[in-house]
Amino acid sequence: MKTAPIYIVDDEPGIAQSVQYALEAEGFVVRYHSTGSSCLQALADETPALILLDIGLADGSGFDFFRQIRVAGYSVPVIFMTARGDEIDRVVGLEMGAEDYIVKPFSLRELVARVRVVLRRSDNTSSIPKAPGGPGHDNSPHAFHIDSNRKQIRYHNSVLNLTLHEYRLLETLLSQPGRVFSREQLLNQAWDAPDHRLERTIDSHIKSLRNKLREIANNENPIVTHRGMGYSLESGL
Repeated sequence: MKTAPIYIVDDEPGIAQSVQYALEAEGFVVRYHSTGSSCLQALADETPALILLDIGLADGSGFDFFRQIRVAGYSVPVIFMTARGDEIDRVVGLEMGAEDYIVKPFSLRELVARVRVVLRRSDNTSSIPKAPGGPGHDNSPHAFHIDSNRKQIRYHNSVLNLTLHEYRLLETLLSQPGRVFSREQLLNQAWDAPDHRLERTIDSHIKSLRNKLREIANNENPIVTHRGMGYSLESGL
């Protein structure tokens, strides 16, 4: 299945290029439009997973363009991007039906996190990049099996009773067995709005995960600690 792209609609090339680079570095497919009219033309040929829409466009208001795409029947989720931080602008954008609103200058890391949240919430998870390799299907020969539809992970054919954050942490580790993920990387993957002051909370969640894995296979410890670096999953499972 072809991955639906993310559209950036912004008349400031410098900002748009930075956003595009950050998203593409995370594996997203991105298309850039400098005007609302060019984006509207593109919508006739493909449906994006999400539109990142600036309010102050060269060919009109982003609010007006948002109304245009809704009147035209496009239900694609939208995140407004703007340098205007007035409360009334945020309220108007959200009441119009936008999924989110982010004020410039913003953290690119925060923007990527917000994009992931909106894609999950709008059921566009097929557009969220997954790292290649690793267990992930019922016919996997590994000890772990992920059922993405039910948000369940089986370990030695037993369903693990996981919290949402534990599920996302283990899913991330399973995506690339043997790779060392830093606490920051795990936090970005497992939390919708990561607060990097709380990176040490990863340790307590990993401890809880290990306890649940030991309840099923007491003689195994598949999650490996790399001191000063982070955690990985044994690649030989």
